[in-house]
Amino acid sequence: MSRPLCLLFDCDGTLVDSEPLLAAEMATSLAAIGLPFTAEDYIGEFRGARFRNIVAELQKRHGRIDATSLKETEAGMRARLADRLVHELTRLPGVLEALVALSDYPCAVVSNGPESKIRTCLTATGLSDYFGNHLFSAYTANCWKPDPGLYLHAAHSMGFKARQCLVIDDSIVGVRSALAAGIPVVHLNRFPDVETTPQGAITISNMHQLPTVVSRLSHQEALAL
Repeated sequence: MSRPLCLLFDCDGTLVDSEPLLAAEMATSLAAIGLPFTAEDYIGEFRGARFRNIVAELQKRHGRIDATSLKETEAGMRARLADRLVHELTRLPGVLEALVALSDYPCAVVSNGPESKIRTCLTATGLSDYFGNHLFSAYTANCWKPDPGLYLHAAHSMGFKARQCLVIDDSIVGVRSALAAGIPVVHLNRFPDVETTPQGAITISNMHQLPTVVSRLSHQEALAL
């Protein structure tokens, strides 16, 4: 594993604690149109997945929903979520300290969410300055994790080869995306009782540990030279 030159961060569940808010709004919205879904379902089965993929799977299980109703439901859900993110969102523990310690590295955010949501999350939690305009949304790239294309697009746009980057992602979907792209990846495993880190990824349990991992990777390559 080569020394990382660029850090690619997932957003939801990695930098910010948005997933409980997203899960709650998703559960309320989907149940209202006849798709049984709870916040626990999101955390346990669908964490990190694209909303439309979640809806497609639920329709397989519970029956199809009118497309217009789905579109209106998604728009309402995202509007309510955006308001909650502005007023309720917090950083995950250790994130600010890690970004300060790693400020010499080019950093980007790579998310399955819309760019507007990424910007809202970073602004609400005071993290915007650490990433600038280096924000890569699946909705802009038209490529969603676990497809490796989103992380490859971000790496190349940042001016680096895949192996020169390091992905930090909390979801299995994101970790698999990075592994398929050939990018070294750190799995922020905050749910070790229910999630197993895929083979080939590095595991940490909190963001306080990230600077040590990056330092160790750099030191290992120096020793190999």
